Amino acid sequence: MVGLSRLRDLNPVGVDVERADWDRYWRKAALIQIGGAGRSALVDPIEAPDLTPLDEFLGERTVVLHAMENDLVPLAAAGVNPPRVDDTAVAAALLGYPTGLETLLEDVLGITLDIDKQAMQRADWEARPLEAGMLAYAAADVTDLPELWGALRDRLEETGRLAWYEEEIVALRAQPPVEERRSWSRLKGVGRLDPEGQGRARALWQARERLGRETDTAPGRIVTDKALVKLAEEPPSGTRDLGRRGLRRQAVREFGDVLIDALRTAGPAPARQRERRVREADRDLAEQLREIRAGHANDLGLDPGVLCPSRILLSAVVTDPPTPEDLRSALGMRRWQWEIVGGAFCEALGLADPGE
Repeated sequence: MVGLSRLRDLNPVGVDVERADWDRYWRKAALIQIGGAGRSALVDPIEAPDLTPLDEFLGERTVVLHAMENDLVPLAAAGVNPPRVDDTAVAAALLGYPTGLETLLEDVLGITLDIDKQAMQRADWEARPLEAGMLAYAAADVTDLPELWGALRDRLEETGRLAWYEEEIVALRAQPPVEERRSWSRLKGVGRLDPEGQGRARALWQARERLGRETDTAPGRIVTDKALVKLAEEPPSGTRDLGRRGLRRQAVREFGDVLIDALRTAGPAPARQRERRVREADRDLAEQLREIRAGHANDLGLDPGVLCPSRILLSAVVTDPPTPEDLRSALGMRRWQWEIVGGAFCEALGLADPGE
């Protein structure tokens, strides 16, 4: 990979991945960009599938990504596993900055990218040869990342939030891939179903995951989450009814029989896996937590979701946590987040103060 030799004096280096997998289950790199200090190199994993030189190059450096979750899995699938990683999107979120790369570059470094991002997101990154505009866009995504990270790191240190950032990076890197974190119990609306309905939702979800993995098809291309919950709530009479329930014609043709079979053979979800029905009191309590979180976030200049995502609050309340530790576990909160809102959350739920 001759282009990498032009970057050998750089450390850290910016890295980004362009993908062409919107309709696939497995994430795959279609182009890998490396750069910094106004220079870049583009690596084609389609034309050069052995990326050992790139893995070795990045293994000797700190890699700066923007939203690492989008890039680390396709890099790993291509045999590239950088050991030292920083993330400008995570740093920006913890500083209360916008996390979009173009806005961040302009606000922090005064750099304006002259690109049509929407057009590039719609582009076919697997097509060869790549158009000149696509190559220019790809290079621009990484050339300023190391400088941006340096500026953000300085501000994290100035605000005393570097420890928050370091905890976030460790936690993010320890997470399993998103494919392994998906769960039927997180489907929106599944909590309102009775045990039989939840059992059907579980069976449909498992069938969809199996089909997605076996055929490399994005789950939403098989059946969307909304349609899946509706099918579990009101089972169709047969495959001919699936099209009227929002499934694409091709999906009905390719996957309909398996989905109907999953519905017909489903039993109630195991009691320990069920999410109990949501009560109005649960919603009121979750709203209290939301208001507490918003107040703390406002004081810190953060987006409230950085302290705790909204979707987690109601789900945590429904678990009826008996102790502060159980509440923190249900919320999935980092230590720094818990130190900020844990006491107020426990008070709202009538739990012992976590500091006692």
